[in-house]
Amino acid sequence: MIVSIEGKLVTSTPLKAVIESYGIGYEVHVPVTTAEKLPRLGGTVRLHTYIAYREDSQTLYGFSSAEDRDFFRLLVEKVSGVGPRVALSIMSKLSLQSIRSAIAAGDVALLAKCPGIGKKTAERLVVELRDKVGISGSPAASGTGGGRPGAGGIPDAYHDAMMALVSLGYKAPEADKALRRAIESLGADAATEDLIRRALN
Repeated sequence: MIVSIEGKLVTSTPLKAVIESYGIGYEVHVPVTTAEKLPRLGGTVRLHTYIAYREDSQTLYGFSSAEDRDFFRLLVEKVSGVGPRVALSIMSKLSLQSIRSAIAAGDVALLAKCPGIGKKTAERLVVELRDKVGISGSPAASGTGGGRPGAGGIPDAYHDAMMALVSLGYKAPEADKALRRAIESLGADAATEDLIRRALN
């Protein structure tokens, strides 16, 4: 199995990248959250990969971290009705941290906002993964963000800041993206108030 790929970024779109390695160009499907972290064309990139096999094809999926890749695998292999395309859609709409938070909190409404996800599929995500998002050693065990761990290992600072931004009128994906940038800027132990202020700037 191909677990990672490193090479020159030849082309990229929000959902796809072509990486040239030792003279071979590999088409890799990526979530938007990974595409945002890709270097400029011509730069060197390393992605953690998952390959999906079908009778007539094989598709390579790439992620900026092994943690993202492992959670993608968890979605595909453990949740009935969720294939690679749906899993990629979920991880393109929300960051891994936001998905975990929603699953741990049983937030079906937020999960159902992902393209291709209806209420029933969102409920299955919660039921089938809720007991996995906080288990030590599982793909969903560790999170980034400030404050003490909340439900399912999700830091309270991130969760509280997310709720605050949504209450101010932000859409969940926009709030999630702003908070991820705030955490990158302020660090993983930033307080809720600091995250909110930075996200609003």
